[in-house]
Amino acid sequence: MLFADDIVLVAESKRTLNERLEEWRVALESKGLRISRSKTEYLHCDFSGATNIEDVRIMIEGQAVPLVTKFKYLGSFMQSDGDIDSDVAHRIRVGWCRWRAATGILCDRRFPVKLKGKFYKVVVRSAMLYGSESWAIKKTQVRKLEVAEMRMLRWMSGHTRLDKIRNEVFRTNFEVACISEKFREGRLRWFGHVKRRQLTAPVRAVDSISVEGRRGRGRLKMSWDERIRQDLLDLHLSEDMVEERAEWRRRIKAKGV
Repeated sequence: MLFADDIVLVAESKRTLNERLEEWRVALESKGLRISRSKTEYLHCDFSGATNIEDVRIMIEGQAVPLVTKFKYLGSFMQSDGDIDSDVAHRIRVGWCRWRAATGILCDRRFPVKLKGKFYKVVVRSAMLYGSESWAIKKTQVRKLEVAEMRMLRWMSGHTRLDKIRNEVFRTNFEVACISEKFREGRLRWFGHVKRRQLTAPVRAVDSISVEGRRGRGRLKMSWDERIRQDLLDLHLSEDMVEERAEWRRRIKAKGV
């Protein structure tokens, strides 16, 4: 841990966080290492909007640590309000970067269409799906990802929207399933993995945590559990089916590839 590039400290209060930050500073400096003052930042998570912010500053040896509304950790973004807009936008940007780097193959008419589809699924779509298993994604966010994917598939085929070719035609030719269905498949695959673990496993302990405190005003945001329940209803599945792993994977498989 002393040589980890990215370290996250979690605390329920700013005072506790300051204490832990000082402990890490002392431990690292005793080994000849140093916490970066310019890269260190902190995020105040207020998912319900009902908590009060303490009048305490986060400090490293008298230097204030800046407050941010989002930060990137291990390839994913976390927002102070608990939403995933930044993460979705980042995944789209990463997908386009992978697509542009591979245009020599994806847009070359000499390559077979099915080969392009396989290359797209391995290089581009996998980058866009990274970390999506834990997303409580909304319809508007899914739509943004679908639009980005269809633009890629149309350019790969050498057509535009002016040609008035339906999206299903491109997906069939490239043998590429709709990305929204791949998101659902990934969520349900992870859900099955979690439910098959022992009750003493850390992931099951996190799944059973109950949050204390008052909820904020207005409609509650969609949770991951609610998203899973909707997925189960859409596919006519139940939680007890997860025990048969092979059958579960077959049932949640997206249409196409």
